[in-house]
Amino acid sequence: MDLKQIEYIVKIADEKSITRAAEKLFLTQSALNQQLLRLEKELGVQLFKRTKSDWSPTPAGEIYLEGAREILRVRRTTYNRISDLADTKKGCLSMGFTPGRGIDMFTNVYPKFHSMYPDITVEPNELSVFKQQELIACGGLDMGFMTLCGNQRTNDHYITLFREEIVLVIPHGHPLSRNAAPKGEPLAVMDLASLKYEPFALMYKESTIRPMIDHIFRRSGFVPNVLFETSSNATILSMIKAHICCGVIPWHYVKDYPEGIACFALPHHPSWDVTASYGKYAYLSTPAKTFIQLAKEFWTQ
Repeated sequence: MDLKQIEYIVKIADEKSITRAAEKLFLTQSALNQQLLRLEKELGVQLFKRTKSDWSPTPAGEIYLEGAREILRVRRTTYNRISDLADTKKGCLSMGFTPGRGIDMFTNVYPKFHSMYPDITVEPNELSVFKQQELIACGGLDMGFMTLCGNQRTNDHYITLFREEIVLVIPHGHPLSRNAAPKGEPLAVMDLASLKYEPFALMYKESTIRPMIDHIFRRSGFVPNVLFETSSNATILSMIKAHICCGVIPWHYVKDYPEGIACFALPHHPSWDVTASYGKYAYLSTPAKTFIQLAKEFWTQ
């Protein structure tokens, strides 16, 4: 099996599109399609169902991809172990992080990491938590950085970097905002029930935080008036600043006390985990451990 060809087929599966895969691989679509057709002719079966919007693997394709990902995982593990043994400080590190907070972490950590390992190529990918988990499980990522609750962990390895509190945020100028603690002091506690008639902007239902937020509201004894759902905590914060609604969001987005809002702790101080994750059978290289340690320092600073 040709390793380069394997990488090409896996990329088509990951992108679910030969067009996007060709762009990511810096190939023409025609060249990538020829590689696929050559392999399908060799195997005597079609590996993908072709549609304009989605390229999904056939049963034969699933079998090929399972073996292909295992081959790539073994190669990566072998190279990383040899690199650690020889202390070459060379190689490649693929990682995922979530939109928003993830890029904050990466832009802070990467310059420090690069100064320590200038010959390590880092491949960053901005992905949802569930997509990261999927790729880590099948060997498509060396590691991922994600925020989730304990029951959302898979069978892969997780390293908790930080326990982050979920807080209540209301517009500055709201009648209850006068009860907020001064900047630099511990947050005052507010019961959500005192805002039961206010509109809220919340993260969308498929996000990892939404089940926790729904539980917080149930525990407070009411169903919120949901004005807007989004995939961005930053969007929620913008709407709060505009005096449109209230929100329940992670501490990271308000830790610098931005203007136009008032923050409160919730009675039971709900929190979730900021984690680094890697595959159940994966080898965590020394550079990967270093990146994780730098990320932990970022989150706990």
